[in-house]
Amino acid sequence: MHFPGCSVHVMHRGINREAIFGDDVDRHMFLACLDTATSRYGVAVHVFALMTNHYHLLVTPSRDQALARAMRGLGIRYTLYYNRKYGRIGTLWTGRYRGIPICDDHYWMTCLRYIELNPVRAKMVGRPEDYRWSTYRTYALGEPHHWIVHHDRYRALGANAEERQMAYRALCNEPLTEAELVHQRLGPEDFLPKASADPVLSTALA
Repeated sequence: MHFPGCSVHVMHRGINREAIFGDDVDRHMFLACLDTATSRYGVAVHVFALMTNHYHLLVTPSRDQALARAMRGLGIRYTLYYNRKYGRIGTLWTGRYRGIPICDDHYWMTCLRYIELNPVRAKMVGRPEDYRWSTYRTYALGEPHHWIVHHDRYRALGANAEERQMAYRALCNEPLTEAELVHQRLGPEDFLPKASADPVLSTALA
């Protein structure tokens, strides 16, 4: 259950940990599908990172069921495209997407760093600005991205674009600690009791 106005860290992995992108054309198509689905259902996309066999999003739904509908639309449309292109059948995804509510300002900013630095931790690039398929260059360097919604927490980093970009680069220059990594992977403390009591969520966290 996700509430309007409350940000969510969304993660979805390919079935059997298989790749969900074969080339850059696929990545462009995925982002087009993401833009279409989130715009249609009223979900603001703040941050994304496309990895090899999964993706991360930081989003804020504007109304009930908006996120679930947007993710369903994204999953169906992109799977149809991918299956047609590569001559495959069946689902592309491992179950349902996982969505962790963002409960406070500190956790929100830590989640942002977690997502933007994921390609660096995975050793896909040496620096976040070298990775094309995330929002880092939008926020840190001012690269235009028309459908990305700047959250108020980002706007609070500075009085103008230059100050915000400088602050963002400094923020992402700090690698996450082991404790912060575990926190991101499990979710905030007040989410864990709910997750452990829910068999579906408990399985997702295992």
